Amino acid sequence: MAAIEAHGLVKTFRSRKNEVKALDGIDLEVPEGSVVGLLGPNGAGKTTTVRVLTTLMAPDAGSARVLGHDVVKEADTVRRLVGLSGQYAAVDELLTGRENLWMFGRLYRLSSQQAKQRADELLEIFDLTEAADRILKTYSGGMRRRLDLAGSLIAHPKVLFLDEPTTGLDPRSRLDLWKIIRDRVNEGVTILLTTQYLEEADELADSIAVVDHGSVIARGTADELKAKVGGERIEVVVHEPGDTARALELLTTALEVTDPEATSLDEHSKRVTLPAPGGSAALVEVIRTLDAHGIRIADIGLRRPTLDDVFLTLTGHATDNPDTGADESTKKGRA
Repeated sequence: MAAIEAHGLVKTFRSRKNEVKALDGIDLEVPEGSVVGLLGPNGAGKTTTVRVLTTLMAPDAGSARVLGHDVVKEADTVRRLVGLSGQYAAVDELLTGRENLWMFGRLYRLSSQQAKQRADELLEIFDLTEAADRILKTYSGGMRRRLDLAGSLIAHPKVLFLDEPTTGLDPRSRLDLWKIIRDRVNEGVTILLTTQYLEEADELADSIAVVDHGSVIARGTADELKAKVGGERIEVVVHEPGDTARALELLTTALEVTDPEATSLDEHSKRVTLPAPGGSAALVEVIRTLDAHGIRIADIGLRRPTLDDVFLTLTGHATDNPDTGADESTKKGRA
């Protein structure tokens, strides 16, 4: 059974100066108990998709259902079944962490005692018990994100929408939040996750839908998307400018690269880039080959495809789209 279904979603934002089609026929399906990542740059339509699916915005065309309920005709029912954590923590800075969670519980129509009990449970799960009675102004960014995610779980939602939950977090806080999300998945919660980071989608999502200009342009697992840009790559910076072309020639032969378009050479930076079949084993072969021919290496690295690599391959442009403003209109709501 699909926990989330969307067919042909269209949403256009109009102003006196311009018209922006934030969604241009989005089709989406999220199986129950799975994690699906919406991957895309700012302005791609990710947040608008989430707002439509959580009843915070009505589509201009198309339809969507969450757990079998129409998001327009049965909006009240949908809101009772889902949780939402937006791009910015939707918390009150003048209240304590405990008071914020109690308030969320009451908004979800829990009794005062139920809200208090659930707040205590979530404060422990999210490692916020010691800070529970401090006002939010004293919380770090990572603590606020954890509290916001806790708030989205206050009513035991069956479906959870996470809109770029780790944007702006330091690496440690991001890893902590990933663990919390995995724990919710293990409990059977269905999650739709929006992100700009392929690494995050790789870690958390069972499958990924790549979104650009309001449309889904590719679907698949993280490995399948990486395969579209040739998997891992080796970057070599040679010490002498005159060795760049020869290094490319030698390494193309050593690594048995048959597609010239899969390689690149930058004379200015003295950088050579090639596919890395076999990963680290190819890296060893590169070092041996260049050493055997007396070519000194200034720098060398093995890297996985980035979001920009995926988008450059799929769309012909990198992920530097300016935010249209459409996705900025509602980064704070909670379903």
